[in-house]
Amino acid sequence: MSELLLELFSEEIPARMQKRAGEDLVRLVTDALKEAGVEGQNARAFATPRRLTLVIDGLPEKTPDVKEERKGPKVGAPQQAIDGFLRAAGLASIDQATVQEDKKGAFYVAVTEKKGRDTAALIAEIVPAVIRAFPWPKSMRWGAGSLRWVRPLHSVLCILGGKTVAFEIDGIKSGNMTRGHRFMAPDAFAVKDFADCEMKLLDAKVVLDPQKRAHFIHAGAKALAEAEGLTLKEDEALLHEVAGLVEWPVPLIGRIDDEFMSVPQEVLTSTMRANQKYFACLDKAGNLSNRFIVVANLEAEDGGRAIVNGNERVLRARFADARFLWDQDCRQTLEGRLPKLEEVVFHARLGTVRQKAERIADLARELATLVPGVDPNRAERAGRLAKADLTSGMVGEFPELQGVMGAYYARNDGLGDDIAQAIAEHYAPLGPADNVPSSPLGRVVALADKIDTLWGFWAIDEKPTGSKDPFALRRAALGVIRIVLESGIRINLLTLVEAKGPDLLVFFADRLKVYLRDRGARHDLVDAVFALNEMGQVQDDLVLIVKRVEALSDFLGTEDGTNLLAGYKRANNILNIEEKKDEATYGGLPDPALFTQDEERALFDRIEEARAEATHAIAREDFAAAMSALAKLRAPVDSFFDKVTVNADDAATRANRLKLLAQIRAALHEVADFSKVEG
Repeated sequence: MSELLLELFSEEIPARMQKRAGEDLVRLVTDALKEAGVEGQNARAFATPRRLTLVIDGLPEKTPDVKEERKGPKVGAPQQAIDGFLRAAGLASIDQATVQEDKKGAFYVAVTEKKGRDTAALIAEIVPAVIRAFPWPKSMRWGAGSLRWVRPLHSVLCILGGKTVAFEIDGIKSGNMTRGHRFMAPDAFAVKDFADCEMKLLDAKVVLDPQKRAHFIHAGAKALAEAEGLTLKEDEALLHEVAGLVEWPVPLIGRIDDEFMSVPQEVLTSTMRANQKYFACLDKAGNLSNRFIVVANLEAEDGGRAIVNGNERVLRARFADARFLWDQDCRQTLEGRLPKLEEVVFHARLGTVRQKAERIADLARELATLVPGVDPNRAERAGRLAKADLTSGMVGEFPELQGVMGAYYARNDGLGDDIAQAIAEHYAPLGPADNVPSSPLGRVVALADKIDTLWGFWAIDEKPTGSKDPFALRRAALGVIRIVLESGIRINLLTLVEAKGPDLLVFFADRLKVYLRDRGARHDLVDAVFALNEMGQVQDDLVLIVKRVEALSDFLGTEDGTNLLAGYKRANNILNIEEKKDEATYGGLPDPALFTQDEERALFDRIEEARAEATHAIAREDFAAAMSALAKLRAPVDSFFDKVTVNADDAATRANRLKLLAQIRAALHEVADFSKVEG
């Protein structure tokens, strides 16, 4: 068994493309090997800014022998058919074929055996094909060649079992040579396998594994911050991006001029992160400090002083631009920005952002009445101003700060912390890991924004289809659900959405299933509760729906619940069969005068009591008590089915007993449609 080592050495590969490129290289090569019958082990890829490396262990010296069978014509077929078969199979005469039989008779079969070939020869074909077909998001040509690569490709190292696999692509001959760091160890050197390559690259100032580079960056940056009594601001995405920019990471610490510290810290960190790829440091209070971490790609003779000074100068210019934007933005109030929102289109068929802002304001005023402690006037004003920062220079430069900058401008305008916080929070939650707004006013404005978005796109019939959701409507609905449930806000969704079509409520139901399923709840129980809407029992209060689902889940987890569900399903199945056969519905109360057995009378009396108890419990939103009331039906239901024949010979008795079964069904439908419950 042999190890394959492949390195594609080029000019700088963009950091954002490296991880996917490594995955594609593993996939393309291993798939091509498998197609030829070759299986390797532990295929893995590594990327640096200048190289893409693949290692596969356990490759055989040769591909396996292959035996192929080609089915031919029937024995006794016309000579023309036989001659065609011989040509296709490469046989000199029909005597070289074998005869096999199936249900349709005897037929000729050509059996050919292909001997395995050297795996090195196979790789020499696979690698050039992979390079030419590599799926870079963007690629380029250079010089006079026809090859396309993400950046000019300089060399290809390809070694199998310690020997060079020879091939050529666009004038580049494969070999066993690689290079180290561009500046600190630029000379070429030979390697014999992966372990040798990784060790020699390390000596040549190249850390091949991006995970190790990220670890070195994080540990070094953290140590530099702690030495200053500071804390490194954690940023996983930035960490891996920077690891893709350097081959020999050297963290250094620099200083931010105090004159810029009055600019909002989110602006400073966004500038450092987006433009310069610097890490921020925090003081003991958790605020941005006047230190930053820059990661160099070499060990400088002066310890990095010149590198730090140069980066401080660049950052000074960046911060000066940011301070200019901040000062310019603060000269205009949020109220004064509203007219400019008329120039920003929200959606071609849903109007401008200014129109959306007015809709948010109106809905926020309405929703404010449902949240204790929220002033409708403040809610309306916060809703109207929530999008105003979209016209600011700062948000134009850093779109990710929308909402955040609005909060700063609101405080600068003297609008109060409540409105400022609501503007900052109204986009939340942006995803499952994001927190819902923490302030009551923020929850109101966030709900208004998301519900207006859902309303609007439903009104123009732009709904999610399959996996496509270009306007993030599923996220908006989940945001509404999370805000309502995690804050305990009581909203009647049907009242809010009925003008936009009944399927919007169904959409909320589907999203609620996802939300609850992620928390271990059963989707069929959600269906059972939402199905009450079809029975005229409106279920559009998410808080109550979840309480019902939780109580139903607890109830069905008990022995009484399991047995009562079985009794319900038996009663419901009998009713469905008999109503279909009789083309009749057995509604209404049964006649006690027609009871002939004690079990009928006992069940009738208990149903009335249990139903009354359950109804009163539901009215006070005590669903556990409602379930307890229904649990008392278990014994009389079991006894009824043990002792009573529903389909009696007497027609009146039979009809009366079917009505009794309908009463069982109606009693349980006080809390949920048990026909939707699985099991």
